[in-house]
Amino acid sequence: MHRHRVMISAAVVAASMGFIPVTAQAAGPSAEPGRTTTTTSSDPGSASAHGSAPEDAALQRAAEEAARGAAAQDTAAKGAWAAARAGAPKGAAGTGASARARQSEYFEVGMGTSTSYAHTIGLATSVSTDLADSFVQYDVDWGDGATELESGRASEFVYLKHRYAEVGTHKITITATDVYTKTTSVTTKDVVVDGAEFTPYAPTRLLDTRDGTGAAAARPVAPYATTRVKVAGTAGIPAGVTAVALNITATNTASAGHVIAYASGKERPTTSNVNFAAGQTVPNLAVVPVGEDGYVELANRSVGPVDLLADVTGYFTRSAASGYTSVKPSRLVDTREGRGAARGPVAPWNTFGVQIAGQGGLPAAGVTAVALNVTVTETKSAGHLTVFPSGGQAPSTSSVNFTAGQTVANAVIVPVGPDGRINVRNGATGSTDVIVDVTGYYSADGRAAYLPVEPRRMYDSRGSGLPLAAQDYHHETLWTRGMALEALVLNTTVTDPQGSGHLSVAPDPNTMDDYIAGKAVRPTPPDSSVLNWTKDATVANLVQASTGGTGVVDFWNRSGTPTDLIVDLFGMYDKN
Repeated sequence: MHRHRVMISAAVVAASMGFIPVTAQAAGPSAEPGRTTTTTSSDPGSASAHGSAPEDAALQRAAEEAARGAAAQDTAAKGAWAAARAGAPKGAAGTGASARARQSEYFEVGMGTSTSYAHTIGLATSVSTDLADSFVQYDVDWGDGATELESGRASEFVYLKHRYAEVGTHKITITATDVYTKTTSVTTKDVVVDGAEFTPYAPTRLLDTRDGTGAAAARPVAPYATTRVKVAGTAGIPAGVTAVALNITATNTASAGHVIAYASGKERPTTSNVNFAAGQTVPNLAVVPVGEDGYVELANRSVGPVDLLADVTGYFTRSAASGYTSVKPSRLVDTREGRGAARGPVAPWNTFGVQIAGQGGLPAAGVTAVALNVTVTETKSAGHLTVFPSGGQAPSTSSVNFTAGQTVANAVIVPVGPDGRINVRNGATGSTDVIVDVTGYYSADGRAAYLPVEPRRMYDSRGSGLPLAAQDYHHETLWTRGMALEALVLNTTVTDPQGSGHLSVAPDPNTMDDYIAGKAVRPTPPDSSVLNWTKDATVANLVQASTGGTGVVDFWNRSGTPTDLIVDLFGMYDKN
C-alpha cells in the first residue's frame, strides 16, 4: 500500500506598503481658482508578511498601513489647506456641490500593494477626504493594458487583485473621483511581481576551493564551516539576480556529511543539497536563492574538511526572460540501446550531440535551455561528463562525476545551442554508457515563473519508521492558495536502502480528492529515473517535478527492497 502526506503551504506574501505622491483636484463646474493642489507624501516604509497569514489578511494590513501613512503624512498639507481657506473672501463658499467641494480641506487617494506568488498583485485603495458621505469611483490602470473600475465609500477600503501575464515592473495608476463633486485624485506606483524568469548561461566555474577560484584561498572548507560564492556581478551575471542554477560538487571528502546551499544573510536551513561519504566525489544541481549582497553560502556539515566546486548554468531575475514549461519525463538518450545516440558506450574523451528541440514533448524552436537528468552506468574508470550547448568548445566544468563501476545520475540545466542541440562529453580515460531523461524546458513563451521559498523538509519517511516499500510509491501535493503550479523544485534523497535501485518522479493522474474518497487508481511508473543507489548508500538529486493536471507528484521506489526517502522543497514554478 502506498503512503501519502499532504503539505499545506500558506501563501508566501511579501507586502510592500506606502502612499505615493498624489494630485488632488476639485473639478466641479464652479471650483475655485487655484483649487488644484499637489501634495507629496513620502513612502512610510515597507514591510514583509511571510508565513501562515492568508493573502487577504496581508492585503488588509497593506491597506491599513497605507491609511496610517496618509494620516501621518497629510498633517502639514491639511494645515496649509486650512490656512488657504481661512484667507478666502467671505461668501466664497457658495451652495450645492460646488460649495461642498470648496469646503473640503483635502481629497487624496492612497494605494497599498502586496505581491503574492509569481504573477499576482493585491491592491487596497481608499480616499482620505473631508467631503461628507463621499462615494468614490476608482479607475485602476494595471499598467499592462488591463483596466478595472470599482467604487465604494471613501472611508472604506476597496480590495482588488490582478494577475500579470509577464513578470517584471508594472506601473499602476489609480484615478479616484467623488461621484457627486467630480473631485479627483491620482496616484501611481511601480510594482515588481515576485516571479523570476531564467537566463541560460554557458557553464562557468564560480568556485573551486582546490585552486582558490572564487575563494579567499586555495584550501578546503573546514568542518562545519561555510564558504561564500559571489554570484551577482561575477562573470557578467547582473545585480538583482534572485536565484542561480549551480552544479555543486564535493570532492576530497575526509568524512561522511552533506552540503547545504542557501542565500547569504538567511538562516541556514535544515535541508541538504549534496550528500557524500569519505573519499567520494559527488555533484548535485541546486537552484539556490541569492542573498541581497549577491552571494550564496555553502555550508560543510561534516566532521572533516571538504573541497567544493560550484558551476553556474543560468540565473533567475525579476524581469522577462525565459519561462519554464514542464513535460512528462521521457528518455531522450540511452547508449545501451542506441536511443538518441550511437549504440554502445561513449569512448574516452569523446563527445556526442543530442537533438533537444522537437524531442520529448519539446517544441521544434524557441527552446533556450533544457532541464535534464543525466545518468552514467557501466563506467570503466573514474571521470566526469560535461554537458554543454552545441556550437562551442567543452568548458572546464563537470555535470556528472563518477568512479569505475558506478551508476550515478545528476540533474542538469543546460543552455541549448542555436541549432536546437546540446553536446555530452565523456571526460574519462574509460568508456561509459550515458542515459538522458528530459523533465522540462525554458523558452521566451514559457508559461511559468520561478518563486523560491524558504527551504524546508516536505517529507521524511524516517519520521514514521516506515521506509518506502519495494516497487511502491509515495505521493505529495502542495496546497497553495491562488497559485497555478507548473512544477516543484525538490531535492530528493534516498538513505539506508536495503538494496540497489533507482527513484522515478512523475505527476500523478489522480487528484487528492480521488485519494481522500478512495477512488484513486494505481498510477503507472515512468520509464525515466531521477537517482540511482546501491545498498546502504545515501544519494541525493534535484528534480523539477511536474505537478501535471492534478497538483499531485509521485515518488517511485523502483527497486526490490525498501528504502527511506527524504524530499526537500526549494521553490516552485507558478503559471501565468
